[in-house]
Amino acid sequence: MANNNETEAPRGWVAATIDRVISSDGVFCDGDWVESKDQDPDGTVRLIQLADIGDGEFLDKSARFLTKKKAYELNCTFLAEGDLLIARMPDPLGRACIFPLSGKEKFVTVVDVCVVRVDNRFVNVKYLMHVINSPALRTQIESFKSGSTRKRISRGNLARVQFPVSPRCEQDRVVARIEALLSELDKGVQSLKTAREQLEVYRQSILKHAFEGKLTERWRVKNESNIEDSKLLMSRIEDGRASHYQERLAAWNDSSGKNGGRPRLPKILAPLAQQLRDELPALPHSWCWEKLGWMTCGVEYGTAAKSSKAGSIPVLRMGNIQNAKFDWSDLVYTSDEKEIRKYSLCDGDVLFNRTNSPELVGKTAVLRGDRPALFAGYLIRINQIPTIADSQFLNLFLNSHIARQHGIRVKTDGVNQSNINGDKLSNYPFPYCSLAEQCEIVRLLDEKLSVVDQLEEDIDFEIQKAAALRRSILNRAFAGKLAMQDVRDEPASVLLERIRVEKVEAEKRNKKMKRRVAA
Repeated sequence: MANNNETEAPRGWVAATIDRVISSDGVFCDGDWVESKDQDPDGTVRLIQLADIGDGEFLDKSARFLTKKKAYELNCTFLAEGDLLIARMPDPLGRACIFPLSGKEKFVTVVDVCVVRVDNRFVNVKYLMHVINSPALRTQIESFKSGSTRKRISRGNLARVQFPVSPRCEQDRVVARIEALLSELDKGVQSLKTAREQLEVYRQSILKHAFEGKLTERWRVKNESNIEDSKLLMSRIEDGRASHYQERLAAWNDSSGKNGGRPRLPKILAPLAQQLRDELPALPHSWCWEKLGWMTCGVEYGTAAKSSKAGSIPVLRMGNIQNAKFDWSDLVYTSDEKEIRKYSLCDGDVLFNRTNSPELVGKTAVLRGDRPALFAGYLIRINQIPTIADSQFLNLFLNSHIARQHGIRVKTDGVNQSNINGDKLSNYPFPYCSLAEQCEIVRLLDEKLSVVDQLEEDIDFEIQKAAALRRSILNRAFAGKLAMQDVRDEPASVLLERIRVEKVEAEKRNKKMKRRVAA
């Protein structure tokens, strides 16, 4: 029976460290220092990496190799099926999984992964994995981390982390109960993730209909007498662009040049390539595909000045753009008056994330309200002309599948980063229609997408609840409150003593053998 006093360990349990549960033939060591020059794509020994180590799951992502000869030269520790692998670097720090692959002398791992091999007679390796992944152990591991920029935990500090050890038979019961509960929980989470993916498909379907003119078919019928054909539309756009430039120039002259540099003449853009036109969806007769740059007097890169956690004005960065909106929860600031004058944002400004990981480059958001802010250098401000393009219409289009696919086509790829510069952005295809129809599309999309947004929030909340429940399950498991206890089980203290005695006897045998060899 469980002890009723919650401050005491359950009957038969003891606290221990990893080295105490390692038997005489066990392993507790770091992986190996294998440099790029040591690797060989034609080698037969796979190098398991940090990216392979999931939170309770082997992710099997890496594809790096070295020869068996090189592995012997480096005195590598070969992995065995059932080894426990612990990541000494985030994220999260200290996550552990069981190595599931089989094959003698076929696998080694990198130095920032710790290898633990236990004897099943004494320790259920799944018990050890779950306890290391439990919230209490995560807190301990965090307390032992070191490093300024790249946080890690040394194997020495990992050896200091204490965890509860139950009797051996009870370990099996704890593992069985944990895995039964987590299996049901994982099924529910997977259903939620599937629902979220389906919502994203639905979102993109709505956006596709919107930017092909299908969402406002009835509106055009109702307003047929006020709708112009696409040629007249483009003529008005060109006139509006020229008028906007003249207004900016007049304002600059009135300020005697105090409001920054003299406005530049808008660039004359080449027509959209016919090949690209042919690939784009058909549009209503009052719409047309033309380059995004026609709605602007130019695009603008943000400030490269250094920001900090202190200052008067927030500086929006690429991480502040989330789901086509601004996230104001993690900000840096500046008080540089020159930068503030040059890079201050206005209501309706659309920012485009020009540099990020390949899947995130091209994110956008539109500023709403009069909250003061600047924008950082990895962002581009699209100075759209209000009489030509509604900012939310532009924002939503750039988050649609059509725009995303075009971004994938034109981006420049670097090491873990992709880039879309201002010229490429200005040359994006854009579905022009009247400003009145744009506003109607935004209204309809706001209605439909607000429902999608709410459903996604509900799903995310349920996923967070599932994560909290997972933590609760592990907490209860290692407090002795999840599985039945049996007074007939051998106490864990006796188990640890057996491990200690066996190691001492093995050490004596090794010393005798060495003396015989020496003689």
